[in-house]
Amino acid sequence: MEALRTAVERALDARVSTADVVRGGDVAQSYRFELDDGRTVFAKMHPNPPAGFFTTEAAGLRWLAEPRSVAVPEVLAVSDGDGDDPPFLVLGWIVLGQHRQETEADLGRALAQLHQATPSCFGREDRRSTGSRGLPNEPCDTWADFYATQRMAPLARLARDGRALPDSAIDGLEHLDADRLGDVGGPPEPPARLHGDLWSGNRVVDVDGRSWLIDPAAHGGHREFDLAMMRLFGGFGPDCFAAYEEAHPLAAAWEERVALHQIAPLVVHAIKFGGGYVEAATRAIAQYA
Repeated sequence: MEALRTAVERALDARVSTADVVRGGDVAQSYRFELDDGRTVFAKMHPNPPAGFFTTEAAGLRWLAEPRSVAVPEVLAVSDGDGDDPPFLVLGWIVLGQHRQETEADLGRALAQLHQATPSCFGREDRRSTGSRGLPNEPCDTWADFYATQRMAPLARLARDGRALPDSAIDGLEHLDADRLGDVGGPPEPPARLHGDLWSGNRVVDVDGRSWLIDPAAHGGHREFDLAMMRLFGGFGPDCFAAYEEAHPLAAAWEERVALHQIAPLVVHAIKFGGGYVEAATRAIAQYA
């Protein structure tokens, strides 16, 4: 921690007066630093991260902040280990609190505004990969092309290499090419600005009852993807989805496409954890392949 402490002090031009370990992360080592100028910050480091690990996260947070719709932590400093610095990311500290009556509806409206802040492409302009499996984000003109080439095809290769899914499921992933996805994916939509890993663990609520989104896998994608991810593991109330629908109604028959957008996270979890995710991913693939 001392190397991180020194790097943070240098980056923020302030001394760290107290430091406490923050529990809960499964990859990075996280800390709460109180600075002698009165600020409290969240700092995390990684002993041996993949290339661009923290700078990609920082870029994603700044990109999500641009529309001023959802709350995301402020990026205060970031380094991928150039020079003497360890790889680290420093964010503004969020004082956690409890949900209020309006918390869920406020998040639904904010997310609708975020998704309407249309980016220039599906994928990422900087072409950086995201997620624990480093999925590509090459710019694409259509969602069908993006989901086929940047999600289905890479995941099929990873699943085959890791023997994570039955052959029939992997064949189904490979069958979900752009033509097939164009048939089952609903009417074309412009790219939406997505968090990209929106499960309940990546939403925290502050003392004012406001939702903050953390740890993004940000990219331009289909807005139904974020909403499907939110439904996959639960943790978001019906008021959230109702407020979203009122602010930015979904295309007809969206319910029939929820499992389609859940294929990617389910396959990732099947690769990482096996167990029931294998059966769940296989069932979802079979609905559309």
